[in-house]
Amino acid sequence: MKKILLPFLCGSLGVFAQQEGINVTGNVETTFQYLFEDTLIDAQQPVEKSVMNNYALVNMSYKGFHSGVRFESYLPRIVGYPDYFSGTGIGYRNVGYSTEQVDFTVGNFYEQFGNGMIFRSYEQRQLGLDNAMDGLNLRLRPMPGLEIKAVYGKMRRTFDDGLVNSDGLVRGFDGSIDFSSFMNLLADSKFKLTVGGSFVSKYQKVTHPTYNMPQNVGSYGGRIEMKYARFFFNAEYVMKENDPSSDNNYIFNNGHAAYVNFGYSQKGLGIILYGKSIDNMSYRVDPNAKLTSLNMNFLPALTRSHTENLAASLYPYATQPLGEVAYQIDIFYKIPKETKLGGKYGTEININFATSYRPVRHTSNIDLSDSSMVIYETRPFDKSDSLYYRDFNIEIKRTLNKSWKLTVKYFHFDFNDNVNDVSKDAHGMINCHIFTSEILYKINKKHSVRMELQGLWTKKENGVKQDKGDWATFLIEYSISPKFYFAVMDQYNYGNPNPDKRTHYLIGSAGYIFGASRLSITYGKQREGIFCIGGVCRAVPATSGLTVTFTTSF
Repeated sequence: MKKILLPFLCGSLGVFAQQEGINVTGNVETTFQYLFEDTLIDAQQPVEKSVMNNYALVNMSYKGFHSGVRFESYLPRIVGYPDYFSGTGIGYRNVGYSTEQVDFTVGNFYEQFGNGMIFRSYEQRQLGLDNAMDGLNLRLRPMPGLEIKAVYGKMRRTFDDGLVNSDGLVRGFDGSIDFSSFMNLLADSKFKLTVGGSFVSKYQKVTHPTYNMPQNVGSYGGRIEMKYARFFFNAEYVMKENDPSSDNNYIFNNGHAAYVNFGYSQKGLGIILYGKSIDNMSYRVDPNAKLTSLNMNFLPALTRSHTENLAASLYPYATQPLGEVAYQIDIFYKIPKETKLGGKYGTEININFATSYRPVRHTSNIDLSDSSMVIYETRPFDKSDSLYYRDFNIEIKRTLNKSWKLTVKYFHFDFNDNVNDVSKDAHGMINCHIFTSEILYKINKKHSVRMELQGLWTKKENGVKQDKGDWATFLIEYSISPKFYFAVMDQYNYGNPNPDKRTHYLIGSAGYIFGASRLSITYGKQREGIFCIGGVCRAVPATSGLTVTFTTSF
């Protein structure tokens, strides 16, 4: 019955969409894998030999009413995906109504307060993360510049032939005032000001053999955003009441987090300074949940998101919800065109530096025998000299002429593997340099060739290279605009201290784009590692074989 339901629904929607005023949108995504055993890279073939993830989202709106439904199918889930995705069914559905002043949704929804540090409900499909709320989402805009949000419901826990929600409840509200339009207070001023505040609470009855677990845990915070001419400033500070969990080893400390950024921008120049301080801010509906399950909040990453193969995949930054003090500076400058250094088209330079440390935890005034169960004290931005992560990188882009464009980048990472455990072959601090060069050659208006050459070199300790030693990646991609691309990439661990592990990870891919649809085929080997987006990560096993992905939107 479920297999014939989707075509029937799509056909019905096509008929409905022809009626005046009805708007139907959506998207479809399918990923299929056929994998092989490969003892050289320790890749396993799934018992079923082939696996597949499928998603079909359909949204419909008519005169303020809106609804959405997403079918999901894991037959079974693709390799490395979290094990709480199984079967076929409806994973997301809602109905609602919206006007300029009121927007309400009943059923599933995604929402965020501020930067998300005490509440963010969102989907990141590549990570296998989906904490959609199931309940009520209400937004009120009673007058220009004033917005009030309220959420109440359960959070998606797993998928097993359909939604499986948390046992606990999540409740919260958020308010913000934009003084540029609120009562026209700053309508004619260069100074812009927005302030906001949030409160979130969870309820779940939990028992523990040793501790008297709190059933209700509240969190709250405030934020401010200011702009004046070319300057801007954003800051948010949140606190969480005592929330013993498996993440924090059942301590009763309160948690806190601060996020600040300050910047300046003008034509050809941009400078942004960031600061972040976190302590004990893991926040889940169920305190015994693990990995990416039932996270109620999102703690922003404070590093640049890298896309280069070696920089992005070997030593990626992961946010530390139990505590970190981090800083970042990002500088962009474009050397003007028609100058000696800028050349005919100008030269773009981007310098970025990010660093993260363990916070100082004071214990001198703590009595471990009292009933508070508080085991240390911390202060915002009070950092120790224990380094978690350091990333310095510089990027230079230059258009040489109408046919050639060159991009070169340099990275230096200091990566604490004891904090972010990404390697079975290393412990402690890993230091490495990475250099990448990319050149794009436009043969004509439709045909182009892009090549990348990358190298990673780790530090020597006692005459031996750290971790898996040195790597090189070569990529060549041929594109026929706007429909086809073909690419071959080889990631080669040529400098592994163990000669038997000097492996090539060769992979080829091709794609065809037609309208809003895209079909891609990939065949080859993928290395075991960690995959991260925005500081949130999941383990990726080694694989060898075929992957086919199809996406379309309407």
